[in-house]
Formats: sequence, structure tokens, C-alpha cells
Amino acid sequence: MVTNFRKAEILEQARRDGKVLVDDLARRFDVTVQTIRRDLSELSDVGKLERVHGGAIVPSGVVNIVYEERRQLNDAGKRAIAQACAAEIPNGSSIFMNIGTTTEAVATALRDHEDLLVVTNNLNIANILTSHRQCEIVVTGGTLRRTDGGLMGGFAVETVRQFKFDYALIGCSALDQDGDLLDFDEQEITVSQTAIRRARQVFAVADKSKLERKAPITTCGLDELDALFTDADLPDHLVTLAQRAETRVVTVPGA
Repeated sequence: MVTNFRKAEILEQARRDGKVLVDDLARRFDVTVQTIRRDLSELSDVGKLERVHGGAIVPSGVVNIVYEERRQLNDAGKRAIAQACAAEIPNGSSIFMNIGTTTEAVATALRDHEDLLVVTNNLNIANILTSHRQCEIVVTGGTLRRTDGGLMGGFAVETVRQFKFDYALIGCSALDQDGDLLDFDEQEITVSQTAIRRARQVFAVADKSKLERKAPITTCGLDELDALFTDADLPDHLVTLAQRAETRVVTVPGA
């Protein structure tokens, strides 16, 4: 458990700073440099970091964007997606919402709905809905990721497992060319995957920037979705994949 927590912190720092140094990490966590080297080697073995002299860097093409920057990226498109998605959520629904700026936009769009139950591992979503008296809010337990208000780990998973949702609303960091929804953190993804299995319908929200980005870990495929809400015209091969999977694609005009 301590090792997993340390590795998660190392990854968070690497994604924020672009590089981590063995000596700095040893001082930060009060462990030996040999322990840190072993951590970095294990993270490198699974493709999350690339070892360099004296430390490690994030592999090219899989650097996550700072959360506050993501909030500003294609804001109009995300709001349009959120309105379209929220319009398909009836009053009285139970909903899981995961971490992400587009799912936060959906939370804002849901504030006129009545008699909702929202379960989330996203503290930002909980704060957005706090003033909405027609919404019961359940926040999962878990380890707090300070950069984006996300809650991860076993406690979050166990909370989600207790529910059967009408809808799971899932955001992602990237939409791959083979139709996979991708993200960066395996603990975050485990929570989302649990919610997908516990939902009657699964809606994904992904603005056009997700088609231009890469991430290393699969959350789910198009065939696991009931609907994908986006502001982008999908490439023909993704349209074909969605049709084969009977996944509805809702494309809204964005910015």
C-alpha cells in the first residue's frame, strides 16, 4: 500500500514537472535511493515512465495536461456536450460521474434536474452540486489527488460497488483510433470501470481535443457505451466501429 501510494505520487510529480530525480524523491519520501530506483524501474517496465540518468521522465506523447489548463481548453465545446448529455438524463435518476472537466460541465448542466442521486469520486463535481437541493450527493472514499480533486483507490471502488446506477457518465483523456477511451492513472480507471459494470446505461463525454491526445491505459471501448457525446465529427472508421457496436454518437455544434 505504501509503495503504491509512493508510485502514484511519483507519477503525479513527473506529469506535473516532466521529470523526477532519484535524489530528490529519496529525500521527499525519506527512503533510500535504491528504493526509488526500484520504483522508477517498475514504473518504466509498465511504460509509465522512461528512465534517464539520475531519474525518469514521462514518455513522449503521454504527458497529461495540467488540470486548470484542461478546464480552459474548448470550454464552449464542453458546455455544448454537457447540455446535450444532461438533456437525456431524466429526473429521478441515479448517476455515477467520474473525474474530468467535461463531466464537471455535465454536473453544472444537471443543476435544474430534480430528485437526482449523484455518486462521484470527483470533489469538484460534489462542490458544483452542493447548492442543488434536489440532488443527493455521495462522495466516495479514497486517496485524494490534489491536482484535480479526484479520489482513487480501494475505498472509492468499494463505495461504487454498493450501487446500481441508472447512468454512468464517463470522461476520458483520449479517444484512441481503435475506439478505446484512454486515461493516465490505473487507480482512477479502476473506479470508472467498476461504475461501468454497475450501470444500466453508460454515457461517455469527449470533446474534440480527445481525438488529438494520447494516454497509456484503456478505460473501456466504444462497444461498452450506450452513447458517446462529442463536438467532433468522428473519423469514418470510428463511426463504423460505433455502428457495429450499436453505440449512439451524439455530435453537437461546439466552438
